Amino acid sequence: MRKYFTTILAGGLLLTALSACGGTKVPEETGQGEDLLARIQAKGEMVVAMEGTWAPWTYHDESGALVGYDTEVAQAIAEKLGVTATFVEGEWDGLLAGLDAGRYDVMVNGVDVTSERAEKYDFSTPYAYNRMAVIVKGDNEEIQSMENLSGKKTANTISSTYAETARAYGAEVTGVDDLAATFELLYSGRIDATLNAEVTYYDYMAQHPEADLKIACLAEEADSVAIPLRKGEETKTLREAIDQAIAELAEEGVLTELSNKYFGTDISKAD
Repeated sequence: MRKYFTTILAGGLLLTALSACGGTKVPEETGQGEDLLARIQAKGEMVVAMEGTWAPWTYHDESGALVGYDTEVAQAIAEKLGVTATFVEGEWDGLLAGLDAGRYDVMVNGVDVTSERAEKYDFSTPYAYNRMAVIVKGDNEEIQSMENLSGKKTANTISSTYAETARAYGAEVTGVDDLAATFELLYSGRIDATLNAEVTYYDYMAQHPEADLKIACLAEEADSVAIPLRKGEETKTLREAIDQAIAELAEEGVLTELSNKYFGTDISKAD
């Protein structure tokens, strides 16, 4: 069946829906208290929250279509569940709040698993692994380790793992909405560094080879990237179904194929 993208503005958020022929509908607020997988399959769609501004994880190509590693992973998981994926885009903090409120079924947006987040959300099995990089201007020699962030200024979406790490090392963090705004602050000298995924840096440099940026240092270990769901019995069968879908996509080589497509390397394996 032929599929197409449609983009509309709904409730102040840009909504991009992947739908089969026959029209799209704006997702209603997801109710809570009953089996979420059953509800998703009854509707025939899974509402997926993502930023849509973070290449190569989730972004818009030159034609305006929503693409990226997370976008295609979410579509592949939805297909395994026998439904289509409806994407709702917004800022990071709003996506988490929307997940908490039940407006979205899941969030697929390169979410690192941390102990703090694991207290609040149930996570799927990891579908990617991500090393954190400290990115600075090409002439910056002051920052060569995480410890050198103490007293420096950085910028990230305010509740991200990157912002949390920067604060933990003593940096002053400025909140931003997206990657473009982050690099604007870095170019202008208003911040000293930003923390982001290593693969995001390489993708940005591939798109902007003239950019005078470099990686000052990398985290020693990769973070696990997984899908957060609300805690509770309502999401238990959905999480199990998503785990099964991820296992099948890994076994079939789909995750490796998508990783190579968007990152030029296989980030779907821990090694």
